[in-house]
Amino acid sequence: MLINEVENIVGLSKKSIRFYEENGLLSPKRKEENGYRIYTEEDIHKLKVIKFLRELDVPIRELNLLNEGKLTLEKCLKARIDKINDLEEKFLKVKKLCEEIINEKLEYNDIDIDKYFINIRVLNKEGFTMHKNKSNNRKKIIGATISTLLFSGIFIFLIFVISYFQFTESENMPWFVYVFLMIILLLPVLAVLYNLVIRIKEILGGEEDEASKY
Repeated sequence: MLINEVENIVGLSKKSIRFYEENGLLSPKRKEENGYRIYTEEDIHKLKVIKFLRELDVPIRELNLLNEGKLTLEKCLKARIDKINDLEEKFLKVKKLCEEIINEKLEYNDIDIDKYFINIRVLNKEGFTMHKNKSNNRKKIIGATISTLLFSGIFIFLIFVISYFQFTESENMPWFVYVFLMIILLLPVLAVLYNLVIRIKEILGGEEDEASKY
């Protein structure tokens, strides 16, 4: 089975699948004639397990230990439970703050902000925030868009310059050469725009850059 089929079956991007391979979690065989990766049913099963455990926030380091038999699944999942209990405790604190404000019948301009702000600062210092993922997604989309615009801008500028001289100068290049150059310069632009669309879909779909989740 080729990587395109695996991508559809498992619901992981090629980038994520290759990342897991690079980190030793997967070792697909390759075709001798063209070097294409060939994935077996065992590889598919392993990728499904990896995706499931990643959804439980199991880090790459622990996945490697599981894969090498140096960590049991029981200990791994108990660590997740501990983390969930910790998060649950923090969410309950936020819930309590909200209920307290409601019970005191406070309005926007009446909140004793210093009192509640201290509690939120404590939670923030413990690494907890309820808007972190949205903020990260926005930053990732902006970063990807800026990179795409900068890269595309170079080729668009070249297209503009060549076209300007082609249509304004009396001695211009043969039209087949001009068309060929336009195609060559447009291909990278279309490629990066396509990659931008794919990347935004991944971000909005909740798939984070695997390298950032060690």
